[in-house]
Amino acid sequence: MTTEIILAGFGGQGILFAGKVLAYCALLDNREISWLPSYGPEMRGGTANCSVCISDEPIDSPLVTNPDCLIAMNGPSYKKFVNEVKPGGLILLDNSIVDETCDRTDVTAISLHATDLATNAGLQGAANMVLLGRMLAETKLFSLDTVQKAMEKYIPPKHAHLIASNLQAIELGMAQKASC
Repeated sequence: MTTEIILAGFGGQGILFAGKVLAYCALLDNREISWLPSYGPEMRGGTANCSVCISDEPIDSPLVTNPDCLIAMNGPSYKKFVNEVKPGGLILLDNSIVDETCDRTDVTAISLHATDLATNAGLQGAANMVLLGRMLAETKLFSLDTVQKAMEKYIPPKHAHLIASNLQAIELGMAQKASC
């Protein structure tokens, strides 16, 4: 089984971090993994996306042109990738920021006000984890226990205090009812 994912948004939204969490989850599950970041020269506010391939078999190419899942955290990213998602795939939108709605009938599209949910829960800046949590709930790709272990392995000790809030944001996303 191979799952290809594109996470996309503005720099500073935690796109690359969310992708790395997925990569570490795959490593802990003894799966094959590729993580390929792409970002503009700006530190924050420019475009950022990453492609993540998770497979039970060796991965031929890290390039993801037709993802199974798309997490879009801004309008430009949504517009860029929406038509590339495979039929039967999953699209998650942060409708706190993305005004568009998905008109495709051959995919499951879930709109969450992820930024608002995170902020209202006291988890400022954790919309990426809310959307990741919803994706994990939909796909059953990794358990919450695996995600916690991945964060403990990936997040350096000086930032270990952030693990609890990131897990809380993932659980918040997992608990949301899907609105298509």
